[in-house]
Amino acid sequence: MLRAGPQAVRLRDSYENVLVSPAGQQVEYVPAIYGTRERVVQIAPARVSYEIVPAISRTIYRMVKVDDGGDSWGWRVINGRKVLCKIRHKARYERVAETVMVQPERQRRVVSPAEYESVAEEVPVQPEQRRIVNFPASYQTVARRVLVREGSSRWRQVRIPRHCRF
Repeated sequence: MLRAGPQAVRLRDSYENVLVSPAGQQVEYVPAIYGTRERVVQIAPARVSYEIVPAISRTIYRMVKVDDGGDSWGWRVINGRKVLCKIRHKARYERVAETVMVQPERQRRVVSPAEYESVAEEVPVQPEQRRIVNFPASYQTVARRVLVREGSSRWRQVRIPRHCRF
């Protein structure tokens, strides 16, 4: 028996893995970690200087013979008469001030010690890090209807059980 008529289109589901995102790399940066460290810093070096120490003097007083004294002649009136007499004079002394140097002027060496100061400074505890993270490609299974056979209209022979025979 021949039968004519449109034949149905045959479709079937086809599953395939589809690339969703390709494999790649990503760089992650971890910032550096800083801490505070205190240390002693020399702010001025030791210095040597020289200063002049003035002379030390003292005033002393002493008795100095100013005049030896001695003899001189002079007129005197004795018993109503004028008489030339020898006059004896004592030695004369005066107090005289004299400045005496006790210690002369000198140069003295002065050593100034170095000056230090405590300073807080920021120091890296851990340096900046760069990590490369690899990530794999991502795939997804997608179902798709695929045409297996196109529909057609043609005559073809079919056998139907318990039907007439040719």
